[in-house]
Amino acid sequence: MEFEEYVSARGQELVRLGFTVSGDYQRAEDLAQIALMQAFRSWRKVRKADDPHHYVRRILVNEYLSMTRRRSFTEAPTADVDPHSTVPDPATGIVDSDDLWHALQELSARERVVLVLRYYQDLDDRTIAELLGIKPSSVRATASRGLATLRKTRQTNRVDERLS
Repeated sequence: MEFEEYVSARGQELVRLGFTVSGDYQRAEDLAQIALMQAFRSWRKVRKADDPHHYVRRILVNEYLSMTRRRSFTEAPTADVDPHSTVPDPATGIVDSDDLWHALQELSARERVVLVLRYYQDLDDRTIAELLGIKPSSVRATASRGLATLRKTRQTNRVDERLS
């Protein structure tokens, strides 16, 4: 498979993965672009991999986790930027209305990535572990902590609704 074919076939899927883990459409586009740029630099190596998409997904996830550790992660656009200059993704409205989506934003970056890869991308623990460079038992422990946090958030929201 040539690089252009890969981008045509999987580019939007990478943007969706970036959006699902980051919660920001512009950041998702940046993540996908960075992942594709890094994959292009070593496309011969990527193409020879058993699963090139797995390789590029790992680049994207690693970049997201690195991004969350940088100080610039909290960058805000300047006043010169027109926030209405791009057409928003129609899926954004659907995802924003989902309570689970908002609860995911309360998780740590690693917990969010593990749960997104497990439940949105339907990957098994072994594959997630390979993507993140950790052991499958760490994936299970991280998922367990993330799910416990989500349950706690859900219970808190129910109590808040009853008190309102």
